[in-house]
Amino acid sequence: MSDTDLPPDFVDDVRAAWTRERPDLDVTTQGVFGRLSRVALRVTDELVAVYRQHGLAEGDFDVLATLRRAGEPYAYSAGELAEHTLVTSGGMTKRVDRLEAAGLVRRRVSETDGRGRVVELTDRGREVIDAAFTDHIANQHRLLALLDPGDADLLEDVLRRWLARLEDLPSPR
Repeated sequence: MSDTDLPPDFVDDVRAAWTRERPDLDVTTQGVFGRLSRVALRVTDELVAVYRQHGLAEGDFDVLATLRRAGEPYAYSAGELAEHTLVTSGGMTKRVDRLEAAGLVRRRVSETDGRGRVVELTDRGREVIDAAFTDHIANQHRLLALLDPGDADLLEDVLRRWLARLEDLPSPR
């Protein structure tokens, strides 16, 4: 479907309102950022719905997937987990507590540092993340199939370049 086949959407309406109210500003950026925001929210909802089918919240999936892709013995220290996930170190303890109570991970003494502890997947945790990840990938394919042929590759290329440039900027925090 070409852009000319699409009726005006919510973002077009917002941009038109801002153009009317602030004709002194170039609000064409609203097209990209408004749609990017709406796509991100909708895609997140679609992804989280699959995690919930496996009894997982978004952050739980992230932690389990991080441990699983680490390879055997599927273990990281809490600090390493925080480094490799989208979860802050402060939120990591509560998340690991919940995953441990569910029998999906366990804490144990590190084999390389007897004073340190690591979080590792249990057999049950590996079963859950393997099933959840299989469904997650199928869901991603389903969502990308909504695009025209070639658009997913183009989108990935554009996002990769944009992300690389954004990551070169000094952090605003």
